[in-house]
Amino acid sequence: MNERVVSSIKNLNSLRKQFNYINFGPQYKNMTYNVQIKVMPLKDLLDPQGKAVMGGLQNLGTTGIEDVRVGKHITLRIEAESEDAAKQIADDASKKLLANPVMEFYEIEMIN
Repeated sequence: MNERVVSSIKNLNSLRKQFNYINFGPQYKNMTYNVQIKVMPLKDLLDPQGKAVMGGLQNLGTTGIEDVRVGKHITLRIEAESEDAAKQIADDASKKLLANPVMEFYEIEMIN
């Protein structure tokens, strides 16, 4: 091969190696957020599960408990670009699936 061609190939290989290490501006990466959602029955509604647990506790001889409310504790790991975006995703999930707004309320807590 021509000496000039060999030199060009070496330069090209050198450029390829350098190209692999070039940073092309800021790399935005989503973060993972841990979110806890507490779903509980509305205070004005009867809680049949709570009443059943209360009866069971009384049958076991447990005293001093005046009321029992049974709810759900849900933990989500959400990949989002910000904490606000993660909270919005959790809120949407709660409204659409995790809580029944007719019978339940929910609270969202970021736990990162």
